[in-house]
Amino acid sequence: MQKEFQWQPLPYNEWKDTLTALHMKMQVVGKIKLELTTFINQWWNTAFYLNARGMTTGLIPYKDKIFEVNFDFIEHKCFVRTENSEVKEVHLMQCSVAEFYKEFMDALLSLGINVTINTLPAEVQNPVPCDIDERAFYDKDYVHRWWKILLHSNIIFERFRHTFRGKSSPVHFFWGGFDLAHTRFNGKPASPPDKAGIIMKYAENEENFSIGFWPGNETFPKAIFYSYLYPAPISIESLKINPNAASFNTALGEFILEYEEVCKSATPEKMIIDFLNSTYEESAKLAEWDIKSFEGPVPV
Repeated sequence: MQKEFQWQPLPYNEWKDTLTALHMKMQVVGKIKLELTTFINQWWNTAFYLNARGMTTGLIPYKDKIFEVNFDFIEHKCFVRTENSEVKEVHLMQCSVAEFYKEFMDALLSLGINVTINTLPAEVQNPVPCDIDERAFYDKDYVHRWWKILLHSNIIFERFRHTFRGKSSPVHFFWGGFDLAHTRFNGKPASPPDKAGIIMKYAENEENFSIGFWPGNETFPKAIFYSYLYPAPISIESLKINPNAASFNTALGEFILEYEEVCKSATPEKMIIDFLNSTYEESAKLAEWDIKSFEGPVPV
């Protein structure tokens, strides 16, 4: 009988240096996908997807080639594979961000893939160009733990998604914000936030409800499950939501459920799904979404 998954702690300060260096390495690969793929609404073309060993970019076209990049968080390597069975591997451990950048770009060149990226990381504070970034921390145990949390969160997010018949995103990983995310839409356009950059200009141009898991950063050093509705209706922060451990964080502008609370729960999966359902139902009602019209039949 398979053992129930144990939601292990993920204290930000215990692995923040590893998290930062890994984030920057994954941005290198993400920018390759951004450069070579065709834009899909809300930047879905740039995202990664969970798999049974780590994450994958999915298919990326380059001239007459098709390739994919897989992060293996069991062997802690990055593999580039083409449709012609060519394979190159790059180590994630024991190398700085700059060394990873050089080795990865050299691996692509050896496969006949010549692409240039903007080496300045996106969506982070105080970015350092990845070709000169000497950060090299890598705690493989914490990386593996983080990935397993994402893997099981992915399954829960799919359960949340499955009855919604409107436009909704896959469950996917955004390498910019470094969060596993899923979004559903009500079909109405929205104005992006004032002074929105190019990312938000095309990410928040429709009314939506988004959920995700995020490991935290220096400004907010806690791992969380989050949800938000955009544009947020007036008094959304006053809504009564479940579970009791969840709240609306005004600094983030989101409902949050701290991951630490999930770890302490006797029924962690139920706690997460209750959080997702409650925040969706309450905020969508407040925004006057036609919730019933988005409910779809599910086959037995």
